[in-house]
Amino acid sequence: MDAFLIYPWLFPVFASLFGLIIGSFLNVVIYRLPQMMVTNWKQEFAEAFPEYDIPSPTKQEKISLSLPASFCPHCHHRIRPWHNIPLFGWLLLGGKCTDCGERISIQYPLVELVTALASCIIAIHGGMTYYTLALLLFTYISIAAACIDLNQMLLPDNLTIPLIWLGLLLSLTHINPLPLSDALIGAVAGYLSLWSIYWMFKLLTKKEGMGYGDFKYLAALGAWIGWQTLPMVILLSSVIGIILGATLLLIRKQGNQSFPFGPSLAIAGWICLIWGEPMMSWYTSIVLGA
Repeated sequence: MDAFLIYPWLFPVFASLFGLIIGSFLNVVIYRLPQMMVTNWKQEFAEAFPEYDIPSPTKQEKISLSLPASFCPHCHHRIRPWHNIPLFGWLLLGGKCTDCGERISIQYPLVELVTALASCIIAIHGGMTYYTLALLLFTYISIAAACIDLNQMLLPDNLTIPLIWLGLLLSLTHINPLPLSDALIGAVAGYLSLWSIYWMFKLLTKKEGMGYGDFKYLAALGAWIGWQTLPMVILLSSVIGIILGATLLLIRKQGNQSFPFGPSLAIAGWICLIWGEPMMSWYTSIVLGA
């Protein structure tokens, strides 16, 4: 700890390296958590409705975040330890599995790189405080949630709901300077705002524009940043959503497809969490002409 005080640059460097390692673990979460959820659902259905002879999950289907060891998603060969080094392992392999030759998604190094970069920014922005550690945790959970939503069109309750309670707890313990009342109102307002938009859109178009996971994630953002910044989050996430949607449309080259809103919310929420105050001051000065 003394070294961080003597050499201030050391903490961002350490945070970046730590972010690389966490990013590697987040890739495991992104890949395995949806599979674990499906396995649990199968097990619950099999136990709840024995009369329908629903098969229970097989031993091969039952995985956790720790077991089995990392493997290729194509041939399921175990990944060698030196190939599992964050970022450099993917570069060493040339983006291909050594056993089957199939391409390894570029998502893996990108998640590690983004996690490292975000960790560095937070370390520079917040310094060595408990709130900085909380921001790092928020960032890691948000990256996992956004990537799962991007791949599966799903924001897991396992990630969004703990973020809500953690945000409220941080205000309760004054680790986050945001008053608890603002955090509570923010959580409720975050949920209800998207819930209202969802139902208005559904009544007008007979279609679902977003999922309940989006409501819960915006509720989490409200618990962390307060109700005052929520309009900016919604506006910014809408702009980011248009850009991401257009990009995905060009990449996938398919029309009439749905795009997840979670990644846009995560990016907008993270930006407002780090730079919300100066952005609000700038926005207010433009609107009010102050």
